[in-house]
Amino acid sequence: MERPFSQACENNKQAILDALREILRDVSGVLELGSGTGQHARYFAEQLPALTWQTSDVASNLPGIEAWRAGYAGSNLPPTLTIDVTDPVWPAAIPEAIFTANSLHIMPWSSVCSLFDYLSRHAPPGNLLCVYGPFNYGGNYTSDSNARFDQWLGLHHPGGGIRDFEAVSECALNAGYALQADHAMPANNRLLVFRSIGS
Repeated sequence: MERPFSQACENNKQAILDALREILRDVSGVLELGSGTGQHARYFAEQLPALTWQTSDVASNLPGIEAWRAGYAGSNLPPTLTIDVTDPVWPAAIPEAIFTANSLHIMPWSSVCSLFDYLSRHAPPGNLLCVYGPFNYGGNYTSDSNARFDQWLGLHHPGGGIRDFEAVSECALNAGYALQADHAMPANNRLLVFRSIGS
């Protein structure tokens, strides 16, 4: 299968990696939710060889992710898991950290709530949750391009849309996650870092 390609993934991978090197410095395993094309996973696994990068996505996206895994010489990029965040049981335990990029605005808000509900019940204490993507602050877009993107989302992803930072943070807190950092990223994106404060 020809490997799927996203120019946005290509554009933002280095900036995300630079942030993750510090955030994940004491972590040995990451579960990526919504691995998409698989580009990020392949690149991050190559650049962070001491860290096991576990890909996952809905079943329809697995062939593309596996195409990026094909031929990878390292041992830290295991076969992709099928995970829909609305599933009542995921096929593997949650490791020390979770990473997800450009997913919260694609899925309906009910699915975002399902994700945090699952984490509240199954994530280990101290779990890190890293969420990359665009967010609104105070109910306002941070750029004209994000406003246009939100209109596009409304047409192509029913129930999707750029999420309010405050709503996501409240949802995370209700799930036992406290905000640790809010990193500004290129192209009007953010990298939010939460940590589970549960016992």
